[in-house]
Amino acid sequence: MGEAPTFIPQDLQNGTCNGFELKSGTFETDTIVGNKKYVIGGTYGETFSVKDQILDNNGLGEWVDLIQLGTKPISCNGHSAVLLKDRILILKKNAKPDDCIWFLEVDTPYVRQQKKILGIDVVAWSKGVIGNAEKPVVISGPSGVGKGTLISMLMTEFPSMFGFSVSHTTRAARGMEKDGVHYHFTEKNVMEKEIKDGKFLEFASVHGNLYGTSVEAVEMVSDAGKRCILDIDVQGARSVRASSLEAMFIFICPPSMEELEKRLRDRGTETEEQVLKRLRNAQAEIEQGKSSGIFDHILYNGKLEECYENLKVTT
Repeated sequence: MGEAPTFIPQDLQNGTCNGFELKSGTFETDTIVGNKKYVIGGTYGETFSVKDQILDNNGLGEWVDLIQLGTKPISCNGHSAVLLKDRILILKKNAKPDDCIWFLEVDTPYVRQQKKILGIDVVAWSKGVIGNAEKPVVISGPSGVGKGTLISMLMTEFPSMFGFSVSHTTRAARGMEKDGVHYHFTEKNVMEKEIKDGKFLEFASVHGNLYGTSVEAVEMVSDAGKRCILDIDVQGARSVRASSLEAMFIFICPPSMEELEKRLRDRGTETEEQVLKRLRNAQAEIEQGKSSGIFDHILYNGKLEECYENLKVTT
């Protein structure tokens, strides 16, 4: 998701479009970005198509259908296209409020990174939002509630807009874990000093090892042009809330303790003792999550798709 501009373009106010309608019923706009012309359009009810043309001295060149990353918007009966630095703002005519603003990223850090990785020319779609687009998102909830699945869904649908902060830990790497990918692995004395120096937003000691989220880890996501997601417990969320970081706080609840117990047992990854311990911890976390005043939103994950839609609205 991208942040909508603070102004309201005249095209949107009037419900008019700056493109052209073809005989086939396809509505298109063209936008010049550097030495390229981007044509964006589609038949009503179908997903947008995007092609570009590298302009030569005569203003001509070969047309190329571009690979589009992210979720493609559905074409309507008209739209406007406005260039905003490294992306094109798309305003859909007569669309619902949650579907009227889109961005086609043509030269953002994410797009440049994907071009390098894939070795081909790409663009990326992201949905426009109003209000909290720049704030990191803190997501908390008990083990087994589905936080990881929800975060994965969000990052899959909006790959150019969200990034996950990589936590630090003093424990040794396990199996195929890679430094800087799964965790930032560090020494205990180094991390303790950095904690004292105020370089961590939150930290906790678990089984003799330190875990925490550094200020730098969040800034790295922001510097990449993405909105940072932090998956941390209630204790960590309380620490972040007390810090100088302005964030949005979301707590995910199970529909009931019975359902949470079923999910934990169905995973088949814990012993009976571990399941009971997780349930006790979950009960305490849920009570804190609902009553602490830390969280801006509390979502119930009874039906995954429904909870995910609510998560998209709140973020």
